[in-house]
Amino acid sequence: RGIGRAICQRFAQAGCQVCINYYNSSDEAEALIKELESSGARAFAVQANVSDPPSVKEMFEAINKEIDHLDKHCRSFIERAPFVTIGTASADAYGDVSPRGDAPGFVQILDEHTLFIPERPGNKRFDTLSNIIANPNVGLLFLIPGFEDCLRVNGQARIVRDDNLLEQSSVDGHTPKIGIRIAVDQAYLHCAKAIRRAHLWDLDSQHDRSELPSLGKMVLEQTAAAGSPPSAETVAEVDSYIEDDYRNSLY
Repeated sequence: RGIGRAICQRFAQAGCQVCINYYNSSDEAEALIKELESSGARAFAVQANVSDPPSVKEMFEAINKEIDHLDKHCRSFIERAPFVTIGTASADAYGDVSPRGDAPGFVQILDEHTLFIPERPGNKRFDTLSNIIANPNVGLLFLIPGFEDCLRVNGQARIVRDDNLLEQSSVDGHTPKIGIRIAVDQAYLHCAKAIRRAHLWDLDSQHDRSELPSLGKMVLEQTAAAGSPPSAETVAEVDSYIEDDYRNSLY
């Protein structure tokens, strides 16, 4: 607010990437970020008490770990990652996160500022694609099994049909029809705390899938009319269809 807001706006007008420090007012900081980004600037917020030296140190560490391109470490991480989530938002700000997975290297690194993700068959909802058409801002989270740290990449996405890139993404003769090209704005490695707390890769922390009903049964129950649960025969038929789709339509 006040002079701090004006300073941020002036730096943004000069083409600078703006770090907004806040102590309590996260909503105001996020509102200012949206305002600056709407004018084409890049901005992010860091919470810190500037009267507390350790807090200031953490703030500068958070600022310094972000870069605006894919350096050798980011590229090495992406080359090994078989899994990435894509965060998008619709024009009216409804958020969505969708998974993408394939053999390591399926996300192509075109240069230090550009990525390409082939669009494989999924659940046929097209949430990610429709959101990108309305709002190109995306956030990616790359995971490597066994790695406790992860990589975050933010940028601007567009849907493309590039025959050369699509052909390079072919698997067993199946060539994707479109892909997502991302112009990288920000990249940073994220610490291991969340994954370490979750014991995500520990074999002892894995759950038995039988603890929950099958995917088919859960979806049928979620979409059934009140008082009309799906029959066992219907559940078995849908489960069989899903498994057949997994076997024959991954690509």
